[in-house]
Amino acid sequence: MKRDSRLSSVLHALLHMAEHDGLMTSDELALCLGTNPVVVRRTMGLLRDAGIVSAVRGHAGGWQIAVDLGTITLRQLHEVLGEPAVFAIGNRSEETECRVEQAVNAALADAFAEAEALLLQRFQNITLAELAADFKRRPAARHSKGGKHAI
Repeated sequence: MKRDSRLSSVLHALLHMAEHDGLMTSDELALCLGTNPVVVRRTMGLLRDAGIVSAVRGHAGGWQIAVDLGTITLRQLHEVLGEPAVFAIGNRSEETECRVEQAVNAALADAFAEAEALLLQRFQNITLAELAADFKRRPAARHSKGGKHAI
């Protein structure tokens, strides 16, 4: 089952941008993420619309973070991305006449809702500044993997 990795990618890109002096182009960010610059531009556009990054057009243009890292939480970024589903599992059938499946659906729905609320609450308490501090404490990579840029 395919996972939505956009939040992870956004965090990755923003932390690279935080460490980079000056603007970063979509091509540079795509290299860091191992993706296509078009994907980067689409995602950065969402962040620009939310006021998290700004863009400078033209030959010497690129993207830069427009806010203090301590003011942006994972929850805010999750919302900017359209609040994608947190879990890839769900009920077999949402509407059923089977009482057994109704009981299963009710139990799972309650558990999913409780787990999602807990996760989103945790997201609210994690800032980009905390992630930046964490990665700075980690030892530097000896080399990049799979052709991706490593800091």
